Amino acid sequence: MPLDYRTAFDHAPIGLVLSAQRLIKDCNRQLLAMFGAEREQLIGQSFEVLYPSVDEFKRTGERIVASLDTQGFYADDRVMRRVGSGELFWCHVAGRAINPSDPHAEGIWSFEDLSARRQLKADLTPREREIAALLIDGMTSKLIGKKLTISPRTVDVYRARLMKKYSAASTPELIHKLLIV
Repeated sequence: MPLDYRTAFDHAPIGLVLSAQRLIKDCNRQLLAMFGAEREQLIGQSFEVLYPSVDEFKRTGERIVASLDTQGFYADDRVMRRVGSGELFWCHVAGRAINPSDPHAEGIWSFEDLSARRQLKADLTPREREIAALLIDGMTSKLIGKKLTISPRTVDVYRARLMKKYSAASTPELIHKLLIV
């Protein structure tokens, strides 16, 4: 098999997606395996099929627009949903908008399954999943509130819920429990 761009795309060790207007235009084999899907289930579909909820899909889209750097790059860890089984799992997502002034027009995205290193151990609400991901990134309540356009006090309420669900006495202990397998 000659090594060319298509071969490299199809055989890359991480999931890759080419997108337009938040629709999946093309994806590689690793992405299909990661999400337990067939090509026909994803090509032409909205990224929404990979999210645990419609709200998370919408909020993430808004966060991407607000957080792109000047070159159009964005990355985060988030909880995604496998198409085949419906299982939720932690995933590192990184991407680049081809045109930073129109972030959703066209993009290139990579997906890395983090479930071997980080597992969901509690039943979390969509907002708890978002806040857990940002706590893992080391963000303060004030920064999380700003990023999610909620008050720092609201972040503290969700952090307290997470601490109770994970039986954690402190934020560092919560983060440790979120990160361990």
